[in-house]
Amino acid sequence: MIQHIPNILTMLRLLAVPVFVWMMDINPFIGLCIFVGASITDFFDGYLARKLNVISNFGKIMDPLADKILVISAIVLLSLPPIRYIHWAVVLIVFVRELAVTLLRDYYRSKNIIIAANIWGKIKTVLQMVGIIGALLYYSYGVVIPYKFVASVNNAILLSIEIFFWIIAAVTVLSGTNYFMIKKRK
Repeated sequence: MIQHIPNILTMLRLLAVPVFVWMMDINPFIGLCIFVGASITDFFDGYLARKLNVISNFGKIMDPLADKILVISAIVLLSLPPIRYIHWAVVLIVFVRELAVTLLRDYYRSKNIIIAANIWGKIKTVLQMVGIIGALLYYSYGVVIPYKFVASVNNAILLSIEIFFWIIAAVTVLSGTNYFMIKKRK
C-alpha cells in the first residue's frame, strides 16, 4: 500500500482542481487553501516516490500533468471576472509553453530520451506558485474600501500583481525556449 502513496497524492491533486475552481466562486479563502494543499502534494509525491524508490510510468505522466492543470486553472481564474488580476495574454503564454514543452518531452520520451527539468523551469514553477498564492490571498482578503489612500494602495497592489505575472510570463518563455535549444542527444 505504501508504494501507492505518491500516485494517490497525484490523483488527489488532480481531483482537487474542480473543487478548487468551484470553491473560488463560493469561498475564495477555502479555494486558496485547496490550491495550497494541492500544491504541497506535488512536493510530497515526488519526495516519497524517490525516497521509497517507487517511481512509476503513471507518476511520470500524471504528476506533471496534474501540476499543469492545477496551475493553468488558477491562472485562468485570475484572468476572468470577477478577479481579472492578470491579462489574458499571460494565460496564453503559460498555456502555449506548457503544451509545447509537454509535447516536446513526449516526443523525446518516445525516443527513450528523458529531458530533466532545468533551473529555469524550477524558477518558473516557484514564481508561478508565489504569484498564484499571493494573488489568491489578496483576492480572499483584498477589500476595496472607498477611501482615497486605501484605494491607491489597492491599485498599487493590483498593478504589482499584474507586473509580477508579466515577469512570470517572461520567465515562462525563457524556460520554454531552453527545451527547444536542445543539442543532438544520444
